Amino acid sequence: MDEVLDLKLDRLLAITMLLLNRRRISAKELSERFEVSLRTVYRDVEAINQAGIPVVSYAGNSGGYEIMDQYRLDRQFLSLEELQSIIVGLKGIRSSVGDQEIGGLLDKVGALVAKSEQNTVATMNNQLIIDMNPWRSGSADKEKLSDLRTAIRESQLVSFQYTTSQSEISVRTAEPMGIVVKGFGWYLYGFCLLRQDFRVFRLSRMKELKVLSRTFVRKEHQIELLDYRWGKKDSSSLVKLVLHIQPNMRAQAEDYFQAEQIAEQPDGSLLVTAFQPDEPWLHGMLLSYGPSLRILEPAHVAEAIKNKAQKIVDMYAIQT
Repeated sequence: MDEVLDLKLDRLLAITMLLLNRRRISAKELSERFEVSLRTVYRDVEAINQAGIPVVSYAGNSGGYEIMDQYRLDRQFLSLEELQSIIVGLKGIRSSVGDQEIGGLLDKVGALVAKSEQNTVATMNNQLIIDMNPWRSGSADKEKLSDLRTAIRESQLVSFQYTTSQSEISVRTAEPMGIVVKGFGWYLYGFCLLRQDFRVFRLSRMKELKVLSRTFVRKEHQIELLDYRWGKKDSSSLVKLVLHIQPNMRAQAEDYFQAEQIAEQPDGSLLVTAFQPDEPWLHGMLLSYGPSLRILEPAHVAEAIKNKAQKIVDMYAIQT
């Protein structure tokens, strides 16, 4: 009996939020959205009215229910701009994870906006859009995100096949701690049972993901203190790069390096001085500039790039 009552109260609250957030909504749409009969919808709307929330009914083809313009929830100390920032952020998350719960949260936040302000909000929505979907994202990525969020919430272990940046393939079992979006991809942060240490796993390199029935006790480690390569690194693991980049690669250089790391030369070329992790992925990044980049320092990185480029030349020479 209590569960039935809770479900009804949840439905009444959800209907109220929708009515506050929408200009008008039909009984048929409410019936389909909440999977109840039209008669139940009529009773629910009447219950909302009796609770002191003024719901107006309109007949005809464009009819339906709406709440009187003068009525809105007290949003306390949130300004319209602050509410809009919340809405934009939630929409960005929803586009990535496809979570119905976020859709419901958007309804609740939108209900805090007075009807007279909704046109202003609609205009602001067109001024700022956050899309956190990686360029290669698809339904498979959203399924991974959904499974991982469930595992994190329920403290369940996950297993998956993983390919490292050195193209080594192994099967991992991890305690999922959190999900991070950074740059152009999504990452899982967790405690790897194989390595017995905290690790960051890129979702695009994870295959055959399974949420296990085994649970774990979450370790006291904050996701905000991540120590992977774009975070705070031990200075001993960084290498000082001095690069000379031709003008035709200015856009790529300015996309990657910070403005204070770039010095424009009289001929339009760029002199870049930056500290970067001395890891294998660095070589691939430098090679992407092709002949438009020359490594002035350090010598061992220049030699590594030279050897890789020579191997590429040798590979094509064999084919001819």
